[in-house]
Amino acid sequence: MSKKLFTFLIITFYFLLPRYARGDEGMWTLYNLPDAVYSQMQSEGYRLPKSSLYGGLSKCVVNFSGFCTGEVVSPMGLLMTNHHCGFEAIRSHSTVEHDYMLKGFYADSLKDELRNENMFVAFMKEQRDVTSLLDSLGVQTMGKMETEALIDSLNEELTKEAKRIDSTYYVEIDPFYEGNTYYATTYQRYNDVRLVYAPPKSLGKYGGETDNWMWPRQTCDVSVFRIYVNPKTGAPADYSEDNVPMGTDSASVAQGIKPPYLQVSTDGYRQGDFAMTIGYPGSTERYLSSYGIKELHDNVFDPMQQVRGVKQAVMKRHMDSSEAVRIKYDSKYALSSNYWKNSIGMIKCIDSIGIINMKQEYEQRIQQYADSVGMPLNFAKLQRLYDERASAMRALTFFSESFGRRCQNELAIRAMKYYNGMEVQGPANKPRKQYVVFADNSDSWDKALDTEALAVLIRNYREQTADTAYLPSFYKTIDKDFHGDYYRYAAELYDKSMLMQSGKRLPVRTTKKMERDLGMQFGLSLVETLADIRLVVDSLRDSIAVQERLLCAAKVRMEQDMPHYSDANFTMRLSYGQVGGYIMNSYDSGYYTTAASMVEKMKKADTIEEYRAEPVFERLLTADDYGIYTDSISKTLNLCFLTNNDITGGNSGSPLIDGDGKLIGLAFDGNWDSLSSDIYFDSALARCINVDIRYVLYIMECWADADRLLREMGVKD
Repeated sequence: MSKKLFTFLIITFYFLLPRYARGDEGMWTLYNLPDAVYSQMQSEGYRLPKSSLYGGLSKCVVNFSGFCTGEVVSPMGLLMTNHHCGFEAIRSHSTVEHDYMLKGFYADSLKDELRNENMFVAFMKEQRDVTSLLDSLGVQTMGKMETEALIDSLNEELTKEAKRIDSTYYVEIDPFYEGNTYYATTYQRYNDVRLVYAPPKSLGKYGGETDNWMWPRQTCDVSVFRIYVNPKTGAPADYSEDNVPMGTDSASVAQGIKPPYLQVSTDGYRQGDFAMTIGYPGSTERYLSSYGIKELHDNVFDPMQQVRGVKQAVMKRHMDSSEAVRIKYDSKYALSSNYWKNSIGMIKCIDSIGIINMKQEYEQRIQQYADSVGMPLNFAKLQRLYDERASAMRALTFFSESFGRRCQNELAIRAMKYYNGMEVQGPANKPRKQYVVFADNSDSWDKALDTEALAVLIRNYREQTADTAYLPSFYKTIDKDFHGDYYRYAAELYDKSMLMQSGKRLPVRTTKKMERDLGMQFGLSLVETLADIRLVVDSLRDSIAVQERLLCAAKVRMEQDMPHYSDANFTMRLSYGQVGGYIMNSYDSGYYTTAASMVEKMKKADTIEEYRAEPVFERLLTADDYGIYTDSISKTLNLCFLTNNDITGGNSGSPLIDGDGKLIGLAFDGNWDSLSSDIYFDSALARCINVDIRYVLYIMECWADADRLLREMGVKD
């Protein structure tokens, strides 16, 4: 068979595959979207000009508080994102008397919309390539610390330039293609973002951990906020009672200016319809070597799922016994359990697909190409570097999950903050007058839960850490003074350590009394152990990064006739694909769920607690008529649907946009069978799970009576 005929048959086979059987891989930057990618989007049903993307639809999408995506859906700054993205805001406003998490929330008027501390949204204003600038400054020969210092300096200079245009702009430089390329992105940040609406947790998190990462789904994963601005100028402003909704300020009204927003569509979708997301995917590792993937599998995902499983058992027991404790820990538990289950799924997918072996076979081709063109790529060296830090990397994950910022334990967090130099107050030039004060945040944690959790984590860390060099010295105190009683040790830390005396000034220069404090000893031993672990990990970091960067460069060069996207790094990206399900073995997923499927799950609530929902929702979901929200194909109310868009964490809340640029849903999850898509995109199985915008609107109208919001979005007259 000739090469031309073989190529023709492969291409023909690809495009004749059923729509459910393939996905369009890629997280594309908008400002330099390849023409070939846009042409493919057109062939799949995108009907707007290329100019509708960068500087068009991109203006409607925001970075939501640095961890999710949101979209503006009205000319008054109304903003939608996922319920789990607004989870902490909803929880922070909840009390036992007014439990918005449990009962939901709707602001009847603008004055009832709730302020949120430390919440922001940022709009991307511009993006440009600054690689040549950084290369001229020697970035390719620098280690991580030097590179970060250089980028921080340039960020500051470019931000000064941007602020000459608008005082609310700032600039961030991010590495792309494993540090072979750098882009500078200009953002505008808004700090006054208020809670407008959230369904009850029973809907917003329907299915809980039972259904997390699973299909079929019925989760109404949405929360609604609003952006407020200076009443005269329309500029971003810190919270003030005088602020007004975006677009209603004096300047905008006088000039007839309305902020860009996505038009909500109730037209629905069919299998094979074009679907696009624009959002802020957090992190992928698709250029990562097979040795890097093995490190993730063995020394990140495995210890992460182990520690979180142990910790969550303690959290769940205390949360079930007290409503007050549940409110305090709802969002902490959700955050922990989300990536606990993700880690389990990642391990399963890496093993079942055989990703490491697949990568190694592909790397042999890349090595041959690199040798042929004289690129200094050395996989043997890369393997040796990863092997040298394997033990330390595993210990680092166990440490971070047990005592670091991921542990969610108040005493451990305070101990680490004190000795890491965080929270320091007082004159910088007078160390003797510097001090640390921990604010009273007792409304966010529970002493009994935290004490037991810390005892369990301390014991578990010791049992799981094979290398005794990475055991903190406080274990000697536990053995000698507490006869191995971890709980009694943890209880004394909480009862007697000055770290837990909120509001107390703790001198930066420790006194002899402080050095005798059990909590201070605990904190010092933690930072000393962390330093030992990091010494090993960091000593190899730069060498590994160089080899990974060379691998990425070789791959892109070897496939230079193909467009390539960079790994996700929480900058704005576009992905496109189609509505549709998948087939695995004999299982046909279908591509949407209906109201009846949720009613069936609700019947199992006696045995699966997370399938419980308030009786009103059973009534609403068994209605005779769903009005304008009725799907033309299913003839009922669709709840969630599948697309093959390429997404990852950070995309939560991303708009699902149809071929006419209208909003048809919100992305909120991926499917269990393709959790490894962060490192390997399986086009046959990778699916994005979305909540249907009609489901969202139906609940807003029929449960919350939120007619004012529906009129604002143009859904109702």
